[in-house]
Amino acid sequence: MMTFVKALAGSIAMLAVASTLSAQPASESRAEKKTILIGHYGSLTGSEATFGKSTSNGLRLAIKEFNASGGLKGQHIELKEYDTRGDAGEAKLAVERLVKSDNVVAVIGEVASKLSLAGAPVCQEAGVPMISPSSTNPRVTEVGDYIFRVCFIDPFQGFAGAKFARENLKAKSAALLVDQAQAYAVGLAEEFEKNFTKLGGRIGTRQTYTGGASDFTAQLTSIRSAKVDVIYIPGYYTDVGNIALQARKLGITQPLLGGDGWDSAELAKIAKDAIEGCYYTNHYAPDQPDARVQEFIKSYKAEFGGATPDGLAALGYDAGRLLFDAMKRAGSTEGKALRAAIAETKDFPGVTGDITINAKRDATKSAVVVEMAGDPPAPKYVTTIKPD
Repeated sequence: MMTFVKALAGSIAMLAVASTLSAQPASESRAEKKTILIGHYGSLTGSEATFGKSTSNGLRLAIKEFNASGGLKGQHIELKEYDTRGDAGEAKLAVERLVKSDNVVAVIGEVASKLSLAGAPVCQEAGVPMISPSSTNPRVTEVGDYIFRVCFIDPFQGFAGAKFARENLKAKSAALLVDQAQAYAVGLAEEFEKNFTKLGGRIGTRQTYTGGASDFTAQLTSIRSAKVDVIYIPGYYTDVGNIALQARKLGITQPLLGGDGWDSAELAKIAKDAIEGCYYTNHYAPDQPDARVQEFIKSYKAEFGGATPDGLAALGYDAGRLLFDAMKRAGSTEGKALRAAIAETKDFPGVTGDITINAKRDATKSAVVVEMAGDPPAPKYVTTIKPD
């Protein structure tokens, strides 16, 4: 059951969603129901709304399964959720509300690194563990010892993209087209360039844009003149779809390559067949030949009307399950004990791969590469790249 509540923080309206995933009557207090409140902040509306919605769905499925198994010593999980609308200011306000007003025991979020960097200091100061499902910029967990993630980080994702370009696509040269306003895109581009050149490749040109732009003609014309083998675009699906359309109209036929920011069903809806034959690194692929993955997909489809979960849904699911596993091992939801248990996570069996939290509170794990193929184009598993 979901109740939508309007919250006003200053002059900014945020959407709060409180969810009780328990069989207890809604009229009872949380104490009477013996529930544990956790928080989630994500982009449920705005240009990257599929990120927040998918993460929320995956987290909700994890909560439902945990509660059905008996919860933590009979206590069920209850979810409080706020919409950041993709704005860093609202992300900070959402987390302040979660930890200071709602008194959650842990926070899941955000997807975008820029928004996690806005919310993480609030959790760190309050001593409330935060697990980002999918923020890949290294600076996120550098905020402090209460901040974790279940995804790989940009240095590895950049390496994976560069290795695939050199070894699988046999690319000798590459162009970069980077959203200069996104910490995610800038960091990923730097790591791709470093690793691509280390592997013997050459960067022919580096072009920039600002997310939300509508015309990429100047940048793409420069890239066309550079005559490179592959074009690396570590942006979000909203921009990448338009870039792909404009690139093909300009006669650019080289494969486009990107990161997990591409991962949305909206990408193919925007770009159509212009995105076919392009690749991106991701956390999992729906067609992976892995029993754990297929069982998750079966449960997700049953819960959400037959929809196939994307990588963000899988990471939201893993973030929730890892948190609940830590709660059981800690035997407590107290901040210090819970933080310590999350930090001690080793070989946790996630659907996005086995997860070990390292000394920097990052997840050590593999990445997959998918190709946009078919009619309409959809992500198809190509290969798995392990940490070097």
